[in-house]
Amino acid sequence: MLLGAYAQGVFPMADEGELTWFSPILRGVIPLDERFHIPHGLKRAIKRKPFEIRWDTCFRDTMKGCAERERTWIDATILESYCLLHRLGYAHSVECHDADGLQGGLYGVALGGAFFGESMFSRKTDASKIALVALVEELRARGFELLDTQWLTGHLKTFGGEEIPRDEYQRRLKRALGKQDKLFSPPLLGPARE
Repeated sequence: MLLGAYAQGVFPMADEGELTWFSPILRGVIPLDERFHIPHGLKRAIKRKPFEIRWDTCFRDTMKGCAERERTWIDATILESYCLLHRLGYAHSVECHDADGLQGGLYGVALGGAFFGESMFSRKTDASKIALVALVEELRARGFELLDTQWLTGHLKTFGGEEIPRDEYQRRLKRALGKQDKLFSPPLLGPARE
C-alpha cells in the first residue's frame, strides 16, 4: 500500500494514533541539477570530514532519531512499516557516524528514479545537512530525477529547495517513476564525495 501511495504522490503521517494521507497542493522538492546549493559554511565543514557517511547500517536507529522530538508523526506503525520497506530494499538511510556513534542522518523511500525524503535529524552540528549532501551526490550519480521533500522548510530552501504545484509534481513523478526498474542499492560505506 505504501509503495502504491508513493507512486500516486501520496504519503502517510501518524498523528496521535491516526494515520493520515497527504498530497500537498504545493510540494517541496530539492533540485538534482546545478540549482542544488551547498552553503559555504557547510562546504568547509564537509572538507573537515567530521563524520563517516554510511548507508543503511542503522535504519531503525535513524528513524528513531528522527522521531526524537516533542511532536512526531513517526509512531510504531510508521516505524515498522518503513523498516519492512527497508528489508524489502525500498527504504534507505544516510547516516553520519563519529567515534561517539550515530550523530544524524535521514531516511526515505526510493522508487524508480524518485527518492521520497521522509525525515532527518542531528545530534551534532551539520550531521543532517552532510547526510543530505551525500544523498544528493548519490542520486545525481545514479541519474535520479526527483528528490521529494514533501513540504518546503526554510532549512531546505538554503539548499535550493523549491515548491512546485501538484500538477507539475505529478508530471515529474511520472517521468521519474518510468526511469528505472531495478531497486536502488546505495553504497554501504564511504565518505561524501567532494
